Amino acid sequence: MCQATSPAGGHTLSIPKPPKAAEPSKAPKPSKTVEPHQPHLARRLIQLYVGLALYGVSSGLLVVSGLGLEPWNVLHQGLAELTGMSIGVVSIFIGAVVLLLWIPLRQRPGLGTVSNVFVVGLAMDATLALMPDAHGLGTRIPLLVAGIVLNGAATGLYISAKFGPGPRDGLMTGLHQRTGRSIRLMRTLVEVAVVVTGFVFGGTVGVGTVLYALAIGPLAQFFLRLFAVPAPPARETAAAGGQPEQAILQP
Repeated sequence: MCQATSPAGGHTLSIPKPPKAAEPSKAPKPSKTVEPHQPHLARRLIQLYVGLALYGVSSGLLVVSGLGLEPWNVLHQGLAELTGMSIGVVSIFIGAVVLLLWIPLRQRPGLGTVSNVFVVGLAMDATLALMPDAHGLGTRIPLLVAGIVLNGAATGLYISAKFGPGPRDGLMTGLHQRTGRSIRLMRTLVEVAVVVTGFVFGGTVGVGTVLYALAIGPLAQFFLRLFAVPAPPARETAAAGGQPEQAILQP
């Protein structure tokens, strides 16, 4: 407040000072740091491809054991016997055919779905090319057990990566959505059909097939929890300033 003297009577007048203009608030600078988000995506990609490769390795171990295969590989092996192609190549062809069945079921494939078609079959053929024949139960039983446990770990790895289900899993969930029947029923019907068809064509059904059916559920559940990828913190998503990777790579 400033003071001034009136020319008429000598009175002192108080003239308030005009208020200061408020300083414009400085907007926070947008963060350019995107690095914290990248390790999350990198880990998911590593889990996806390591899991798919190990899935193929586990299937190869079950083939070498000769004590029974998982349901879909009974079909793959039977068709391989029928056509003369390798079981891995048959797996790729069947995966591609099953993926085409997603179209009428209105399922959307992800990166993991397409990768599953190729990586598993190639890894299985590579394993069979490197593994010697197994003779005697002392070798074949450990191969069977190792194959089942490794299959459960591989399942936990690639599903936890959240890049989309495998083509065969997507077929079952698609049938569930279209028919309204339970996933358990759809899975049972589909897998019984492929086992019977594969067995007729010469696929191996045995104690390993039964043991796999009993053990894979608990094993997969355990490894899904073990390999679960934590969601990135919200601040990291905001700092990235773009779409999350789920929107870029459709799971």
